[in-house]
Amino acid sequence: MMNVRNCCVAGMLAVVTVVAAANLAVIAQEKEPKQAAQPDFKLPPGWTLEDLQKCMAAGTPGKMQAHLTKGVGTWNGKTTMWMFPDAPPMKSDCTSNVTSILDGRFIKVEMSGDFPGMGPYQGLGTYGFDNIGQKFVSTWIDNHSTGIMSGEGEISADGKTMTWKYKFNCPLTQKPAVMREVETITGENTKTLESFMTDPKSGKEYRMMLVELTKK
Repeated sequence: MMNVRNCCVAGMLAVVTVVAAANLAVIAQEKEPKQAAQPDFKLPPGWTLEDLQKCMAAGTPGKMQAHLTKGVGTWNGKTTMWMFPDAPPMKSDCTSNVTSILDGRFIKVEMSGDFPGMGPYQGLGTYGFDNIGQKFVSTWIDNHSTGIMSGEGEISADGKTMTWKYKFNCPLTQKPAVMREVETITGENTKTLESFMTDPKSGKEYRMMLVELTKK
């Protein structure tokens, strides 16, 4: 994966170099018409134009990235949490601010609120679609942990449900664990987020959080 990524980066840098060189050549010719032309750009050894096109396609946002940007805006949320299976629910409010970044390739989600008994909460996530891996991808950090959660997501055929699986290190078992998150579009400006965890004591999966969001 790293070799492919490095090749693509090299290819994209090469394209930037070509464009910049072409622009500089035009400017130079306008100022000094008799100046010698810049040398022609050459692909790296063994490369074809098809190789370069593949790298460019990998970095070009498309309909899946556009789907993510539909969530751009500010959302007000009602949060319900359960600390363990069959625990009494704890309710609070939250706000989620979603912005598009890096020319529509990713979205950034900034969430803030208050967890009863745990204090103020702040979380920061990045979401995108990997054109090569053909999967939605995400990272998440917050002020209640020191790890970085990484997730992969799949969308339903109707585009209304996104199911994520996040990997993280469980503080109780001291081992890798998985959290399942389901995002469901329930209306033009409403959606829900449901998080499911496996209780480290009983081994039972339970719904640990429900967030009901309404877009401003």
